[in-house]
Amino acid sequence: MYIKKLKIGNVVLENNLILAPMAGVTDLPFRVLCKDNGAGMVCTEMASSRAIFHNDEKTKKLINTEGEKRPISYQIFGSDEETMGYSAKVLSEFADIIDINMGCPAPKVVKNGDGSKLLLDLDKAEKIIQAVVKNATVPVTLKIRKGWDKEHIVAQEIAKIAEKNGIAAITVHGRTRTEFFSGEVDYEIIKKVKESVNIPVIGNGNIVDEESAKVMFEKTGVDGIMIGRGSLGNPWVFREIKHYLENGEKLDKPTIQERLDVMKKHIELAVADKGENVATHELRKHISWYTKNLKNSSAFRSKVNNIESKDELIELVNEYFREM
Repeated sequence: MYIKKLKIGNVVLENNLILAPMAGVTDLPFRVLCKDNGAGMVCTEMASSRAIFHNDEKTKKLINTEGEKRPISYQIFGSDEETMGYSAKVLSEFADIIDINMGCPAPKVVKNGDGSKLLLDLDKAEKIIQAVVKNATVPVTLKIRKGWDKEHIVAQEIAKIAEKNGIAAITVHGRTRTEFFSGEVDYEIIKKVKESVNIPVIGNGNIVDEESAKVMFEKTGVDGIMIGRGSLGNPWVFREIKHYLENGEKLDKPTIQERLDVMKKHIELAVADKGENVATHELRKHISWYTKNLKNSSAFRSKVNNIESKDELIELVNEYFREM
């Protein structure tokens, strides 16, 4: 009833469950694991259009998708029409979809007029959309929040602007920028956006399990959902939601062995992608998420935070799960 193929421009997703772009999280290894566990599409971490314009080496690694299953959405952010247009042209060579970020609430992003700050300047937002759509040769999507604050609820207005200017789909996070990730998700505003436009609308915000996914579909009528923090340490959330919405029953939670296998695969993928030194440091947060609420996990995470090599990390993980 809720799970279906989703067409965005000329791209058809196998299902309508999408991994949200998250800075410092949705790198290549994590995207691979989420795709393996049933995500219909995954998104890169957001990349700065200015960095792409200046051919920044770190950003090149950020948007590396070599060997990944398609489709993949590449997310860019910025408030300069020239660099946003340039980035769209460059990324069109290997992206399936290009997504414009107008939802990020991070202070270091909004202080430059980027991300959700554009919700306070819809004329500027429209020019950014026009520049990206004009220069892209793949479908362009837009990710927004419901507004900047309760005095500036602009989701419907910007959705109409987006549709008019060729945006192929829009994702709405049901909170304002000032709310960040706290408070209740406003399903009503997402529903209003869905009713305001004819392009696909994707609901986002507080989708952490089967029930919350169903609530988003039921209360808003969206065409798809985007899952962010609910996937942290939990890449199998996609297969769980898919099974539940298709069959009305829940899958058993992953066994201890399954958790161990996924964690070890994540370690191997990360080391192959980033090298041992960088990977072991970046994996610390993922290991913490994977083991959250498990027995003696706090003491285990303290040990993980002192690990410097892949072999040590795998040995420690194996030891912890043997004790389980």
